[in-house]
Amino acid sequence: MAITDWPLAERPREKLLQFGAQSLSDAELLAIFLRTGVPGKTAVDLARDLISHFNGLRGILEADKPIFCQQHGLGEAKYVQLQASLEMARRHLYTALQKGKVMDDPQTTAYYLLSQLRNQPREVFAALFLDNRHRVIAYEQLFFGGIREIAVHPRELVRRALAHNAAAQ
Repeated sequence: MAITDWPLAERPREKLLQFGAQSLSDAELLAIFLRTGVPGKTAVDLARDLISHFNGLRGILEADKPIFCQQHGLGEAKYVQLQASLEMARRHLYTALQKGKVMDDPQTTAYYLLSQLRNQPREVFAALFLDNRHRVIAYEQLFFGGIREIAVHPRELVRRALAHNAAAQ
């Protein structure tokens, strides 16, 4: 049965409009992104299959292009669209923080750092430079390491903090 034949309250787009994006399941969110299904499967059914195959939304979002594009119903256009969506989300978070968002909430700090560091293939030592009200002045990736370790030079960290006139890190 096509999604257009479903009751209005069960259709992902209508559900989002009526109750907000947070009311949708992962499969429903992905179905909206996919827009269409494949022969014999609705977009929601396809989304469920993909979530199962990739072990969740994160697996889909982090999949390499060749693996992503091999899946039925996905291709290069969807890969590009998904990567663009991820980058827009990262920039949205970054912009919100650059507008003077106070970084005294551990969850906000964690979300920001995860968005910056999530896909790094190696160890990265980064610093958030803050003013005296814990607003972001700058974010810098300062040191890079291997798979298991990284050499951090405190002198360089202090030098960068002074250059930004940071009051907190």
